[in-house]
Amino acid sequence: MGTERITRMGNRTGLLGLFDRIRFNEVLRQGIGLLLVAVCAYLARPDTGTVGVGLGIALLGQVFRIYAAGFIFKNKQLATTGPYALVRHPLYLGNFLILMGFVVASANLYVLVGVVVFFLIWYPAAITYEDGKLERIFEDEWREWSSNRRAIIPGRCRWADLKPGGWDTYQSLIRNGELPISLYLLSCGIWLWVVSHPS
Repeated sequence: MGTERITRMGNRTGLLGLFDRIRFNEVLRQGIGLLLVAVCAYLARPDTGTVGVGLGIALLGQVFRIYAAGFIFKNKQLATTGPYALVRHPLYLGNFLILMGFVVASANLYVLVGVVVFFLIWYPAAITYEDGKLERIFEDEWREWSSNRRAIIPGRCRWADLKPGGWDTYQSLIRNGELPISLYLLSCGIWLWVVSHPS
């Protein structure tokens, strides 16, 4: 683990140190988020209305993730167009929409509390780490681009900036892994739909 990453995480040991390292690990963070989607589906107490609305929100979130992932060439070039013209971390915005969609679909207060706690604990640390890493790699280019963009929630929606130029299908679906994520989310959505429509 690099010195820069340890410096940003802190050097705590024991259980708190393990917690820090999980929060700053992209694969684990993503995995926990996907696990929460399955928990939402499993603990669902839905009716037809909540499932339809919730899955629609989740679909919007995953479409946004697929769109954002097509602009990412990690640590090689700074993504500044498409959804990156709106926010610094559009994948996190997509994650938020997906999880909130499954929360609505599940119609379970405990699931809502769990997802809110997850976001409050995991994402501020992730944003701090990612911003620091990108600033270190891209320096003034990152500072200029990020100076008027919020982390996740757009300050203003400049729809003209969402043009698809530069979007790469293979980069999004294969290299950045959005195809298996989409299939996983689809299976969770089908499960919820089946639970809410008993024969």
